[in-house]
Amino acid sequence: MTPVLISPAGVTLIGGGEVTAADLAQALALAPVVAAADSGADRALAAGLMPEAVIGDLDSLSQAGRAAIPPDRLHRVAEQETTDFEKALSRISAPFVLGVGFSGPRTDHLLAALTTLVRLRRPPCLLLAGEDLAFAAPDRLRLDLPPGTRLSLYPVGPVTGTSRGLRWPIDGLTLDPAHRTGTSNETTGPAELALDGPCIIILPRGQAGAAIRAIGA
Repeated sequence: MTPVLISPAGVTLIGGGEVTAADLAQALALAPVVAAADSGADRALAAGLMPEAVIGDLDSLSQAGRAAIPPDRLHRVAEQETTDFEKALSRISAPFVLGVGFSGPRTDHLLAALTTLVRLRRPPCLLLAGEDLAFAAPDRLRLDLPPGTRLSLYPVGPVTGTSRGLRWPIDGLTLDPAHRTGTSNETTGPAELALDGPCIIILPRGQAGAAIRAIGA
């Protein structure tokens, strides 16, 4: 996929769901370049931010938003096989992306976004959602987390692996969304994971910096 936004810094990607001032403050402190998925541009403009790129089918972007954004920053992707989140993420080249406004009250939107994280992998993307952040686990990672940090593993298919630094190790287990998940585990110190299979890691949002370092961004 040819990128429409190439950034040497992290990108905050804003969706059309609920976005709080705290979401934006945390995301922009780590990822200062702004992009938007469709009506996420209206969210950005309302917060006084001008997106470098707006990507999606653009069927939800308001007329006021369309008029306020330079035409060369509007990138319409007409196909309807993917979500606006996937359209946008797949056309960004950056060390990492922080997504806000992709959870909100619509559970189906959040599930679709989590599936996109697992399917795309590049660029690495972390979603801020409520009190949490979520990202697709690479095959190997080390998370420098303090003891007692909540760490959940949510498989989206069969997952096996090994762990160090977890209160309840996963060695010898098969995680599977229909049978056994790894939610509400916690760290005993820095955690090391080796995973074989598609898995989402969920951490407290205050650990976003550690997560970004862990995924190699």
